[in-house]
Amino acid sequence: MLSIVATPIGNLKDITLRALETLEAADVVACEDTRVTLKLLRAYGIEKPLVSLHEHATDRKLTEVVAMLKEGKHVAYASDAGTPGVNDPGGKLVEAALEAGIMVVPLPGASAVTTAISVCGFPMHDFTYLGFLPHKKGRATAIADLATRDGASVFFESSHRIEKALDELKAALPDDRLVFVGREMTKMHETYVRGTIDAVADALHHGSLKGEFVLIVAPARFS
Repeated sequence: MLSIVATPIGNLKDITLRALETLEAADVVACEDTRVTLKLLRAYGIEKPLVSLHEHATDRKLTEVVAMLKEGKHVAYASDAGTPGVNDPGGKLVEAALEAGIMVVPLPGASAVTTAISVCGFPMHDFTYLGFLPHKKGRATAIADLATRDGASVFFESSHRIEKALDELKAALPDDRLVFVGREMTKMHETYVRGTIDAVADALHHGSLKGEFVLIVAPARFS
């Protein structure tokens, strides 16, 4: 059996009892970064063999994990943060497991996308999730496409490009279009800013630009 385990996006207390029980019961824990997952396991006194399965993992590594599943081992897969299958190799593992006839069981939990949605204050019945925007090639097109949508748009950005992203949004969107930015969500120095692009950029400029960001562009008709 393959268990897909959602893990905290920051605060280690944001993990379910079921997730802890599953990690304790698993024969092997596959994960993006063994160092990150080891920190989580140690926090709850869990000791398990760890197998690295990051985004650059070879097909051979994926085959090795599937082989464990075929042997009858219970493998739990955990991403570095949040619900697997979103910007991590979890989707590839699930696909391989299903093709091999392995039972796949999801354990819901934390997600940066839904966490940001819950506090943005925008109508979110219709939204587009974009992951990380391209760094260079295709970035301008992605911003232009985002600007044409009536519904909300959600995407991730790094500390290195957050200011650039806000500048690009300002150039592409009307001045009154509202945005929301969540920084280091659930962590000690979490920050949430909502308003026009100018207001959000000014607030972030006077704060910290370190960490991981989630941006939500409000629906056009809401602004």
